[in-house]
Amino acid sequence: MKLVHIDSSILGDASSSRQLTLDVANAWRANQPDVVISYRDLAGDAVGQLTGFTLGANGTPAELRNAAQAHEAALSESVLNEFLAADALIIGAPMYNFSIPSQLKAWIDRVTVAGKTFRYGANGPEGLVGGKKVVIVSTAGGMHANQPTAAAHDDYLKFVLGFVGITDITVIHAHGLNMGPQAREAAFISARKQIDALFETVNA
Repeated sequence: MKLVHIDSSILGDASSSRQLTLDVANAWRANQPDVVISYRDLAGDAVGQLTGFTLGANGTPAELRNAAQAHEAALSESVLNEFLAADALIIGAPMYNFSIPSQLKAWIDRVTVAGKTFRYGANGPEGLVGGKKVVIVSTAGGMHANQPTAAAHDDYLKFVLGFVGITDITVIHAHGLNMGPQAREAAFISARKQIDALFETVNA
C-alpha cells in the first residue's frame, strides 16, 4: 500500500494538526507494517498557487518549454502522479478563517485535473480516482464540526474529494483547541480515540 501523508499547517512543531497526522501515520504503520509512506509538507515546501503561467506551462509541449515552464510543469506532474499512485492519504487540515489553508487549496488545484482525476460526460462530472481511502485531520480553535461554519473546511474537502471519485473518507476532529486548556486536552483525547477506532476492525 502507498500512503501519502500531507501537512498544511504553517505552525511547524507547534501545530496540532501535524501532531495528529503523525499519530495517524504511526498507527497506520503499526497496523500495516508493509505500508510505504511518502510525506509532503505543503507549508515548508509549497507547491505554489495555480496561475496562468502554470496552465500555460502544462499546456506547452515539453520540447517547447523554457526552463521556468519546464520546472513548473514538472512540479505539477510530480504532485499529480504522487496523488494518482496513492492508495490512501492522510490530510492535515487546520481551519484558518473558516476555511482550509491556502497551501492545501493550491495542492487541490494541482490534483483536480480534467481528464486525469475527473471528466465531464453526457451525465455530468465523473470522478476517475475512486478506491482511495482518505483520513482528514480537521483541527480548529472553535467548535465547527457538523456546523454551517464547516462549509469551506470539512464540507469542502469531502465535496472535492467526492468530485474526483473518492468516497472512503474519515474525518478526525480536534476542535475547540483555543477554548481553554481543558477543552484542548479533551479535543486531543477525543481525536486519539478516533484514530484508535480507525484500526479496531483490523485488529478485531
